[in-house]
Amino acid sequence: MADSRQEFRPGSEEDFERLYRLAYNRVLVTLVGVLGDLAAAEDCLQDAFESAYRGWPKWRGDAPAEAWLHRIAINEAISYQRYSRLREVGKVIARIGRPVPPPDPGTIAERHDLFDALRKLPARQAAAIVLRYHHGYTNREIATALGIPEPTVASRLVAARARLRLVLGDDHLRRGHVEMVTLAEDRVPSD
Repeated sequence: MADSRQEFRPGSEEDFERLYRLAYNRVLVTLVGVLGDLAAAEDCLQDAFESAYRGWPKWRGDAPAEAWLHRIAINEAISYQRYSRLREVGKVIARIGRPVPPPDPGTIAERHDLFDALRKLPARQAAAIVLRYHHGYTNREIATALGIPEPTVASRLVAARARLRLVLGDDHLRRGHVEMVTLAEDRVPSD
């Protein structure tokens, strides 16, 4: 994890700003992997940083700050998915009888095979895959970030790889390695 050697003081504005700058892109890529949608990931990340900022004075430091932030962000993404599925059901019910509009070409261009496949996974499995193969976290670090036991991480990774293998085929999953698409720009948005 990026901050494993970093010291952060709970409640310190300066340290929270440093955490923001260090972790923003990494957490954003995680959320893009979980949600498969950059705009939704940015919304969830903004909400996650807002929640983290409110909880910063109470952060205990028993886990790395970035792992704590990932946990908050992934929980935001899971909530977002839950509510977006409910909204989709409402939209479908409202559209019964009307023809489906053609897909937006911009949306189609943004989709990648991997993100499409990750979107089909349960959010907790997608989070484990992104943390492992994009960020290079160990099972212990993933367990800390998600607040789950290490054996649960291992079982989620096995289940996720099996589902991805079915969806993507073995070409994308060479010897257990998932190739993650990274963001084009590696920078933190300016204020």
